[in-house]
Amino acid sequence: MLLSLTNHGPNASDLGYLLHKHPANVHTSTLAFGEATVFYPDSPEEECTAVLLVEINPIDLVRSKGARQANWALGQYVNDRPFVASSFLSTAISRVFGTALNGTCQKHPELVDQELDLTAHLPAFPAPGGQAQLERLFAPLGYKITCQATPLDPNFPDWGESHYHDLTLRKTCTLQSLLQHLFVLIPVFDRQKHYWVGQEEIEKLLSKGEDWLQDHPERDWIVTRYLKFQRGLTRQALAQLAPETDDSEAEEEPEVEKKISLHSLRLDRVTDIVKSLTPASVLDLGCGEGKLLYRLLKNTSIPKITGMDVDSRSLEIAQERLITRPRGKYDKRLTLIQGSLIYRDARLAGHDIATLVEVIEHLDPPRLEALSRVVFECARPSHIIVTTPNIEYNVLFEGMNPGQLRHRDHRFEWTRAEFETWAHKVAKTHNYQVTFEPLGEEHPDHGAPSQIAHFSR
Repeated sequence: MLLSLTNHGPNASDLGYLLHKHPANVHTSTLAFGEATVFYPDSPEEECTAVLLVEINPIDLVRSKGARQANWALGQYVNDRPFVASSFLSTAISRVFGTALNGTCQKHPELVDQELDLTAHLPAFPAPGGQAQLERLFAPLGYKITCQATPLDPNFPDWGESHYHDLTLRKTCTLQSLLQHLFVLIPVFDRQKHYWVGQEEIEKLLSKGEDWLQDHPERDWIVTRYLKFQRGLTRQALAQLAPETDDSEAEEEPEVEKKISLHSLRLDRVTDIVKSLTPASVLDLGCGEGKLLYRLLKNTSIPKITGMDVDSRSLEIAQERLITRPRGKYDKRLTLIQGSLIYRDARLAGHDIATLVEVIEHLDPPRLEALSRVVFECARPSHIIVTTPNIEYNVLFEGMNPGQLRHRDHRFEWTRAEFETWAHKVAKTHNYQVTFEPLGEEHPDHGAPSQIAHFSR
């Protein structure tokens, strides 16, 4: 199988420095499944091409576990594996061009971030979905794509075309970006990866895709196929790709609030309040999938952060996003626990701050008294921050009527006066002081879209 890389324009032979392969030499590397050779057909200054030739040892291929699992009698002897771009080629790129793939150039480090006019040519690339499929994968990354389907047999044109394509990609970018794209996307088209797909593959995927995969329109399809359709790994990788984006946060936000990004505004403001109090420990009650936890971990140095939620699936997502994240720095500071806000729980004691962000309105009003005892009497942190919608503001949302609730799961929504009445009563009962602040742009008659109560013991 072949991959050729061409650098066009002045100083084209700089490609040799980036690849750590001198254009005047032939470079051979031994791989677990065969041999890789890098050579330069020519190396003029205005156009320099390096070719990676990967030769697979057919005996090793036959002896491999994947070959023994071939679904037809001669499958381990008659196949396209030695000739077509596949996971073998992706592995060869990482082994032979590893320094360029990881953005290292010892002699000329300034070249790593230099955008070059590059072409990648793969003469045998499998794409069952044809050119349209290739366009969906490579066009969003900015590549000019040229491809030609290979006939099943040139001597029998009536047989039609195969799913193999002669593929050429051209783009002005860094060599590292080009190699990262190929490293991830080539195995996506290979349903018979020669290596075991486990937890380490998530780390490789996120490492090589961190700058582009999150925003790719075919992200889910790429991740699913790269991880060989393993649901658990796929779910974990997708959760880790975008834990903090505004779009993912908006998925949980009531539809009417999306236009003013109220969900993000709440989380940012609560984070600022917590940070200003310099606590040693914080407890996020009703933490959901960990949106506030992420902000606290990222923007503060609080040594102990605990999230609690009654929903086990939400905690699984938070776990995947914040603790098992390959390059995560937060696992030692964060603890996740499952529990209910209406039952006494010794684990809630001993924290400096507790937060309840858009939580109370999801409880039936008769249960609020139990919540008050659990949080204000039993857990009893020094500070408690509560946010809840202001129902008076709802008439300003398009299509909403007076008294209508913003979300189908809300059991109630309070006016500003109702919220203050409840907060003052709770504060007096449990020996707290309370202050209020509006959240969001205030209307002269209807107030702000949301409201905060800050209780101090």
